[in-house]
Amino acid sequence: MDTQGVRWTADQVLALAPDDPSRKAGGKLGTAGPWAGTGTGGSGTGTGEGAVWGLCRGSGSKPYRTVVDLTGPAYWCSCPSRKFPCKHALGLLLLWASDPEAVAPSADVPDWADGWLAGRRERAAARTRGADGTGQAASADPEAARRRAERRSARITSGAEELEQRLTDLLRGGLASAEQAGYGLWEETAARMVDAQAPGLAGRVRELGAIPGSGPGWPVRLLEECALTHLLDRAWLSVDRLPGPLATTVRTRVGLTAPADGPSVRDQWLVLAQYDTGDGKLTTRRIWLHGRATGRTALLLSFGAAGRAPELALPVGVVVDAALTLHAGAGALRAELGERFAAPAPLEAPPRGGTVGDALTAYGLALREDPWLDSWPVTLSDVVPIPTEHGWQLADAAADRPDAPGEALPVSGSALGRPGLWRLAALSGGGPVTVFGECGHRGVTPLAAWSADAPGETVPLH
Repeated sequence: MDTQGVRWTADQVLALAPDDPSRKAGGKLGTAGPWAGTGTGGSGTGTGEGAVWGLCRGSGSKPYRTVVDLTGPAYWCSCPSRKFPCKHALGLLLLWASDPEAVAPSADVPDWADGWLAGRRERAAARTRGADGTGQAASADPEAARRRAERRSARITSGAEELEQRLTDLLRGGLASAEQAGYGLWEETAARMVDAQAPGLAGRVRELGAIPGSGPGWPVRLLEECALTHLLDRAWLSVDRLPGPLATTVRTRVGLTAPADGPSVRDQWLVLAQYDTGDGKLTTRRIWLHGRATGRTALLLSFGAAGRAPELALPVGVVVDAALTLHAGAGALRAELGERFAAPAPLEAPPRGGTVGDALTAYGLALREDPWLDSWPVTLSDVVPIPTEHGWQLADAAADRPDAPGEALPVSGSALGRPGLWRLAALSGGGPVTVFGECGHRGVTPLAAWSADAPGETVPLH
């Protein structure tokens, strides 16, 4: 929409879909045929500003009422679907993205859409003011909170001591015994960590249990991970004597999430990447943002029950004017999304990146603050994806010049089988591109890329 920035692309809309069936169903509704009463708010339209609405004909006698708040984005539909966004919201957004005449700016917001939008924005304003209406959130009983924290701390300490004994027994018996014992003993130990209210330790134990018999060199990998787990155990048992930031990191790693009580940072946040992972019980969504003015990279985490996508979704490749509240801890990457001040706007250029050497330096410095870090967000400028006999690499474009040799990062094994890798190769065509990804000890996982020919077009790779 002209007054709210360039409309999103179809790829950006479909990236919001909670699953493939929703993506396909939404695609079928992305034409003008089933829609009536559509509109989009522009400058001067009051409540409807930054919104899209419409009526979708379904199998019933009454059409489904659908409205999308683009500043979220957030969705409401009168259909019975429990998916967010539902197929009607996806179809409406696809129609809005592809056909400006079918969804034209309008100052006449239907009452049903106006009521939902007004209520949503009133609730957002109330959260900003605080729960008690004075700008200060109402606080719980501090003494009761202290006692609960002490009881949980004691349980985690008991669990850490038990895990230390388990690791000691393993090393005394020899690593070969881990393959013979099977996964059951590890799962039993992980369950004990869950009982101790230490989900972070439970996760590490399950990772240990998956290593024996996982392929050549597994004893070395098992020893490395046992050492890191032992380090975390000992750090927790001495957490009161650690420096403040490191102590916060240790608490987070064992499962005590640091609150989002850091400074609020308003910026123009570029949505770099969004992807989901699941463990059968929980779906975790990771959204990477980059601040245009601050240069800060931030991570939004949201969660959904197994089989259901988290509600928070942002279209990749747009810029969001918003305030983030940062979590404490080493790196201070995680943040909570606060007030959004406008609808997402188009991207003009990718984040400023560096060389492969810069990325390795950044990852090394982050590891110094957090030894249990799996990866670190990096942006690589002017790199070329190159296939080798050992897999793919991202090499500095200067690497093919004898007078200016560059460096290269291997692409992590987890990314090698994904279509995104071939999408990256096609985008590059043998030339340099800008790549955002997660850099870890097994290499880099590319998540998004930009070409020099179209710097404002983000190509998702996950």
